[in-house]
Amino acid sequence: MTPFAAEDFADQRAAMVASQLRTNGVTDRALLDGLARVPRESFVPQGRRATAYIDRPLPLGGGRALNPPLATALLLNEARIGADSRVLIVGAASGYALALATSVSSDVTGVECDPALAAQARTVVGVRLVEGPLEIGAAAHAPYDAIVIDGAVDFVPEALIAQLATDGRLTTAINEDGVVRLAVGRRGGTGFALVSFIDAEAVTLPGFVRPREFAF
Repeated sequence: MTPFAAEDFADQRAAMVASQLRTNGVTDRALLDGLARVPRESFVPQGRRATAYIDRPLPLGGGRALNPPLATALLLNEARIGADSRVLIVGAASGYALALATSVSSDVTGVECDPALAAQARTVVGVRLVEGPLEIGAAAHAPYDAIVIDGAVDFVPEALIAQLATDGRLTTAINEDGVVRLAVGRRGGTGFALVSFIDAEAVTLPGFVRPREFAF
């Protein structure tokens, strides 16, 4: 098989932005610019690079996969990240979402539990990478104006909600009875609640198992 040239991947990125993302609600200009520049193929195993721009999960090894580009883009878009926002990416994986976040904000922290993926994510320039359980976040650098959980979870732990600044936004994919929905929530004076905004495919992240309720 003939290897893809850099210009081939650039064409695929342009097509992804034009046909997959702009047409499905990704509107943030800085984010779109990042999506057009960040080489997604660099964040997947060599043998998967030919399919880097299809809108499907891409296996990374160790039971993990890279979120589909539309899911990641919509989660970042709905987080409404500004240039001065403090951002936390939960489930940094190989670093693609981190790299996209740096195109929008200059203050980005990532958390990743898989040592091999964390080592790759650390190569992204201009980010802090915390290696540890995804569900506890990175409290040392909180509060965050935006928390993006780049994958699907059964619930959002209080530990992550507590790391949101007042009026901060959290985006994630939620597993609901076999259906995955992207959702956004804002921390305000009356608490925190998620509102789903679209059904979309997303990879399931480890660690977000709802605690069993105690019963006599």
